[in-house]
Amino acid sequence: MTTSDETKKKPLWLLIEENILELDSPDVSGEKLEASIQRIAGELDNAGYNVSRHGGNMLQLRGAINDMRRVGRPLLKDFNAAIAALTLEDLAAPYSTTDSLIRDIGKTWPKLKGSERRPDVIRIVEKTKLDLLIAKAKGLADDDGIRLLIEEQVASEVITTALDITGEKLKEVNAEIKKERAERERVSTLLAAVAGKPNEERVKHLFENNVSEKLIIEMAKVDQDAIDAVKQALEAELKEKQRLEEEAAALKAAQKAAAAAGPSLDDISPDEMLEYIESIREIMEFSDQEKEIRVMCEQSSIPKALVDIAVSEPAKLDELEKKAQG
Repeated sequence: MTTSDETKKKPLWLLIEENILELDSPDVSGEKLEASIQRIAGELDNAGYNVSRHGGNMLQLRGAINDMRRVGRPLLKDFNAAIAALTLEDLAAPYSTTDSLIRDIGKTWPKLKGSERRPDVIRIVEKTKLDLLIAKAKGLADDDGIRLLIEEQVASEVITTALDITGEKLKEVNAEIKKERAERERVSTLLAAVAGKPNEERVKHLFENNVSEKLIIEMAKVDQDAIDAVKQALEAELKEKQRLEEEAAALKAAQKAAAAAGPSLDDISPDEMLEYIESIREIMEFSDQEKEIRVMCEQSSIPKALVDIAVSEPAKLDELEKKAQG
């Protein structure tokens, strides 16, 4: 018989039915009937319920046993079988499920329809749903079980105890879920901006705003083919963009090199030519190393065309100087 502290939390009618469930048919027939009634009453007295000395409670016990004798089986045999058959899908709406269960079982057991018993049945149904959720959560990989119970609004202390995780782990998963919800809100706003547009344009808009493929498929309601088509188009655009950027960079580098090289020989005026040649000769008096000459000429902004002549054909400087002098 049930005599624990947990028993004291249960309603009397349910405890009576639990005790009756343990009886066999011979226990409720003939001379054994009254002995069984008195034994159960005594057990309930010991559990903290006043039954044997309370007329109303004693009548409730006798009535429950008479119902068992009338039907030929205990109420809880039918009730527990109905509870065990419930699935999470059945329990999506616990109150509706409770009403259906009471209505169906109440055809055989009319007392179950009593308004005072409905809250107890609801608690059993909700506890059954919680047990099924926990069992499902334990079978899920990674953090999916934790996420399931969070989404089902199971109390934090129940989640940590049932899944044997720390409070810190639960906070971590809650933070991830919060972040994901924020991302969904962002994506909803992005989709609103392209509402009514073709799928290709909508998907491209989401890609350009760094939305994951998984979320695009889910929230934009498109398939993988649409994703792949947009990715190919974007890759082509990217390649063209890179090509144009490379061309622009090459042109810029050429312009920079041309600017650094200075004017060609034909573009140098006679006066400038004489000044440049004089500067080169001063530099060459200081050093005869090509590298040092080039560095110092560059620092003095001497055109590269003249520097090349100075380090390869220094005698030609005399010809250029005479030409510049006229």
